Amino acid sequence: MSEKITILGDGAMGTVCAILLARKGYEVVLWGYKAEQVEELERNRENRRFLPGVKLPAAVRLTADDATCFADTGLVISAVPCKFLRDVWGRLLEYVPKGLPIVSVAKGIENETLLRPTQVIQVVTGSRPLAALSGPNIAEELVQALPATSTVASEDSSFARGVQKVFSTNWFRIYTNTDLVGVELAGAMKNVIAIAAGIIDGMQIGDNAKAALLTRGLVEISRLGVAMGAQQETFAGLSGMGDLITTCISPKGRNRTFGQMIGQGQTVQEALDAIPGEVEGVNTCRSVVKLAEQHKAEMPITQAVYQVLFEEKPVQQAIGELMTRELKAENVE
Repeated sequence: MSEKITILGDGAMGTVCAILLARKGYEVVLWGYKAEQVEELERNRENRRFLPGVKLPAAVRLTADDATCFADTGLVISAVPCKFLRDVWGRLLEYVPKGLPIVSVAKGIENETLLRPTQVIQVVTGSRPLAALSGPNIAEELVQALPATSTVASEDSSFARGVQKVFSTNWFRIYTNTDLVGVELAGAMKNVIAIAAGIIDGMQIGDNAKAALLTRGLVEISRLGVAMGAQQETFAGLSGMGDLITTCISPKGRNRTFGQMIGQGQTVQEALDAIPGEVEGVNTCRSVVKLAEQHKAEMPITQAVYQVLFEEKPVQQAIGELMTRELKAENVE
């Protein structure tokens, strides 16, 4: 692959990817949607909103210029939140070279179409090599080069191996996977369960409850994923169980923190206003409930989160109804 890489999106994950790849010796172009925000990044050489105190390497070139951001690049990292993905790629479409490979690091499901991020990109930009990079990756830990792992999934195994080599370091281990459907769905749906985990933390109702939530939450994620054509084993891997655990226990995760605020009594809007960046699990929850209905997948935890977020159901009532559901045998199907 080319030594030049373009990253779209100057949020936490886009900034982390830029730093990581620049440290590896790649020439990196970091594109931002708003010129004034890019100018601030250039002036400070750090992303003070998401990663204060972490300096951008000199090899990272910042730009808001649509026409030149893809010049001579061999790979694009799409770090645009799922909510804005279609608009951003639509804006850039006339400048995107045909066949230019793209790796998505977004985690979500488009509300209107129920498409995964790579599907949205393909619909907008046409056929090309596509992959998703997903796993238990807290941005603040990645920039410190703390040991971490992730999965790159693509239907093109050769492309996945190429991306694996681009990102792998002696502290960041990348695995490949051909189950693009499962990896993207797992990365999206775990954010909904993380909101529920935060609610439990906010209400201080114990580790037993949280362990049960993670376990049964993984069952829900797997159930819908398999119904949509994903492989069961994907959900026991890094992009499934691994990402779920990290997102549900780390105090640095936006979705868990958002849920904690809800559990402590804040309104949905108050919690959203207090958190920088997108809380992906909120929009994803809408999509997952629709997908569960379409595929007749039972997802009581996700449904409870939806009722708390969008139907103003009190959290105590939602938890009580989950605990008093019909008794049944434990299974993972």
